[in-house]
Amino acid sequence: MNDSLPSLKPENTALLVMDYQPFIVEMLPDGAALVARAAQAIAIARSRGAHVGYVRVAFSEEDFDRLPDRNKMAAFVKGTGKAFHSDAPATAVHDGVAPKPGDIVVRKTRVGAFSTTDLDAQLRGRGITNVILAGISTSGVVLSTVRDAADRDYQVFVLADASGDPQHDVHEFLIEKIFPRQAHVISIADLDRLFG
Repeated sequence: MNDSLPSLKPENTALLVMDYQPFIVEMLPDGAALVARAAQAIAIARSRGAHVGYVRVAFSEEDFDRLPDRNKMAAFVKGTGKAFHSDAPATAVHDGVAPKPGDIVVRKTRVGAFSTTDLDAQLRGRGITNVILAGISTSGVVLSTVRDAADRDYQVFVLADASGDPQHDVHEFLIEKIFPRQAHVISIADLDRLFG
């Protein structure tokens, strides 16, 4: 997808797998295939010595209480009852891409990966300056995190074929028209070349 890729040091790079949770994966018609592609990307990142991080959306009782009604996401979350509860099996990281000991794992209560987590501190604490993003959905967590990560001066990559959206045309539009302004758009096939 991208002919002019920089070469990355694996020790300064994290593949962030975002919102790969059973109830979110099930929203996509090709969810199982997407999980398989994300697992492939994780295996490549691990084999090259890159860090792997996981971001999941889930709410504790206190989090539910703090959600302001004026927030559109809050209205949706509250309308689902306890489907988004942090103890619900549906909010765990999908078994097909499960974390290993030593991986970064954060739980968020907003759309983007940074605003309600200590993700930035964990990445910087490990010397990570490059992030490769894979997530569901492209128009949600990926879009929000691309913008925030770029503003935090990370070198950002979007793994297009390990990200998905319920609206495929929206996914394609973001991948082709919006993300290239702030990120390198890559495919799983580019990972080996990226790590030189």
